[in-house]
Amino acid sequence: MDKILVTTDFSSNSKAALRFAIQLASQHKFALTFFYSYYIANLTSLSNPAFADYEKKKADKIKKKLNQFVESVYKDMNAVSKNKKCVIKSAVLADSNIREYAQENRFNFICISTRGSGKLKKIFGTNTSSLIAHSIVPVIAVPRNYRRSEIKSVIYASDLVNIENELTKVIEFTKPLKAKVEILHFNYHTEMTANKNTVDELVKKNSGNNIKLHIENINLAESLISNIEAVIKRSKPSMMIMFTQQNRSFFDKIFFSSNSANFSFKAKVPLLVFNKI
Repeated sequence: MDKILVTTDFSSNSKAALRFAIQLASQHKFALTFFYSYYIANLTSLSNPAFADYEKKKADKIKKKLNQFVESVYKDMNAVSKNKKCVIKSAVLADSNIREYAQENRFNFICISTRGSGKLKKIFGTNTSSLIAHSIVPVIAVPRNYRRSEIKSVIYASDLVNIENELTKVIEFTKPLKAKVEILHFNYHTEMTANKNTVDELVKKNSGNNIKLHIENINLAESLISNIEAVIKRSKPSMMIMFTQQNRSFFDKIFFSSNSANFSFKAKVPLLVFNKI
């Protein structure tokens, strides 16, 4: 059974990730683990044994709060609570704590809301953008205003490079959900889509998976993100899938942040991001 690690910080915004994960689990057999990262610093003069006892009591309260928080979301959705568990784990940095737990426990996806309630931000962005930029495990970024709805259609934004391998991953995710897939490619006016024939053949080969190709001339007066948002506004998909390049230089990561990381902050629909090999 595929496993999803669903993160929360107990904010109302973070409930969006829980709602989306619960919806996924209602359409396919996903095992959900709800995860809270915490850190308790010893800022007093407590001895090590005394602090360990204090930390355990605080952790028990946090675990109880997480269980209650998760159950409240299930109740609000009138959803059946099954194939789930709640986990808390201590670490100074929440994003690396989430990544490490997901990788060590072989999760298939990490699900996180695009915005939490925390006022402190990491130097290079929020936990969501950090996960997208660094996580080996694919990340689902869910907009904070997401409300439960059946996942029926998916836009897969592609540069048509390594399309065969990427489409395999897309189909593995969408087929159990019985969702149709629209491959979206933006054609620059000076560009010849040399591998369009290859893509057409792939679409025909996967005709049983309800896939179609949509090539659109890009509006150069607008950013790529704005072009994508315009298509989403017209097509109204249930979610979007993108592949991001993680192995770029440190300079590039600071000054030329990935389109998928940028999109996660503006997204009107949930976004699933795979690492682009």
